[in-house]
Amino acid sequence: MEALFISTGVVALAEIGDKTQLLAFILAARFKKPVPIVLGILVATIVNHGLAGALGAWITSALSPEVLRWVLGLSFLAMAVWTLIPDEIEEDETRIASRMGVFGATLVTFFLAEMGDKTQVATVAMAAHYATPVLVVIGTTLGMLIADVPAVFVGDRLAARIPMKWVHGSAAAIFALLGCATLAGAGARFGF
Repeated sequence: MEALFISTGVVALAEIGDKTQLLAFILAARFKKPVPIVLGILVATIVNHGLAGALGAWITSALSPEVLRWVLGLSFLAMAVWTLIPDEIEEDETRIASRMGVFGATLVTFFLAEMGDKTQVATVAMAAHYATPVLVVIGTTLGMLIADVPAVFVGDRLAARIPMKWVHGSAAAIFALLGCATLAGAGARFGF
């Protein structure tokens, strides 16, 4: 259950101010149809993070415990730094929406925006760290929904009131703690 709770919390914090949350704001403002937007976010996240979780599980089996410990520890530390860098949304990601309908546009743009994003990389790392990719994917998907669904319904009014530096700092601190703990051998019970 630790994998579920940690992955949910870390991704929920890391997603605040992330480009996919900004995309949720833009799609909500443009289409004003929250249900297909939320469903598109859900399906895109399940597919994207499912693939990331599978990659994390494969990495666990492909690397020796010592190499895995260093890769994961350094990855979490890199995620801590990356979380402190604000994201911007590219206008190209929202242009797809005019041709595919609200659900299709959300599905495609969220899937593409999430490719190589910090929450996808975090899903890979946590799936490898906890060796329970299904719980991690459920947790990271919940974390995405916790951050993005309110963005769809309340948009910019909520974003203006959230202290982004504090949120990003908290997420960065959690990633840094995970990185230090992993490098110090906290994952020994998982064989790395």
